Parts: sequence; structure tokens; C-alpha cells
Amino acid sequence: MQKKISRQAIIDCLSVGSAPTSDFDLNPEARPAAETPLRDAGVLVPLRARGQEISLVLTKRASGLKHHPGQISFPGGRVEETDRDVTAAALREAHEEIGLPAENVDVLGLLPPHRTVTNFKMQPVLGWIREDFVPRPERGEVSEVFEVPLAHVLDPSRYIVQSRRWRGQRRYYYTVPFGPYYIWGATARVLRRLAESF
Repeated sequence: MQKKISRQAIIDCLSVGSAPTSDFDLNPEARPAAETPLRDAGVLVPLRARGQEISLVLTKRASGLKHHPGQISFPGGRVEETDRDVTAAALREAHEEIGLPAENVDVLGLLPPHRTVTNFKMQPVLGWIREDFVPRPERGEVSEVFEVPLAHVLDPSRYIVQSRRWRGQRRYYYTVPFGPYYIWGATARVLRRLAESF
């Protein structure tokens, strides 16, 4: 029987020991050398109560972006010199990208870091949105802000391994589709780790 999804149950799953994830988990032969320098990034995994349910807020990246156009992602980005840490970067970026004020977020904790194929060490920050807010997508970066029932992404049976050719090689990745939204890559991998820990 699946455990009840609640704020406390989510906090409890953060104490479950789990290893970092990476874009190379399903493609170990493509993993770069260990000494490859990584840049720090922070992303917010924003949750909010919807009646008796909990939903996850995600973004669809603008189609004109140079990197990952049109992909589904968490709000977030690289750590800037002015950021105190990765959590501050995630909260700053969420405010810039979707208009979510930092003071409206309770930070619940950190998920394991994720290494991306673009050599970022991406730190997912699990956050709880305290009060209702109206998303304001930053049009240069975000084309849409939408929500997915948390129960959907916490169900491991919803995940599918798919593949495509990239730079002359077959690459495998997780997907967790929801309606018209094709959630895949780093976003799906981080969410699958959360589902494994829950």
C-alpha cells in the first residue's frame, strides 16, 4: 500500500540516504573524467497544497533559448557571485522566472545533487509554497508555468526509459509524461530519485 502523501512524509523522505544522480546514470560509457570541473546551479522543486492534494510547479522553457528550448524544467539556474549558496540561487531564480517571492517559500531540504551533461552540479531544493500566488512567467525564459499532481511523479511505475541518438551515440533517459507535457532528462531523473526515496 502506498503511503499517504503529505508535507511531513515528504520531509521524512529527505532523510533516506540516496546517492547523487546524473545524466549519465543510464549511459555510464559516456561519463566524462572525474576531474572535469563542474559549475554550481540551484533549482527549486516547488510544492503547493491544492485542497487535499499536493502539486508540483514546473516550467516550460521558452522556445528561443539557446540551451534546452521548450523543455520542462524546475525554476533555477547557475549560482551567481551574489548568491549566498545554492538555495539562495534557486530562490532568486524562481522569483525571476515565475514571480515566486522567496519569503513565500519554506525550504524543506535538499535532494541529492544531479550532474548534467552540460557539466553543472545541479542542487535541487525542495520548497513548500506557503500562500497562493499567481505565477508571472519571465517571457524571455519561460513560456508556461503549470502544475502536476505530486502523486503522479511519486509513482515509479509512471517512469519510462526512452532513447535517442545524440552526438552520434544512442543515449537513454527517463521520462514521466503528464498530459501534453513531456517531462524527461534531468528533471525526470531528479523526480525519479524523489519517488525512489518516498
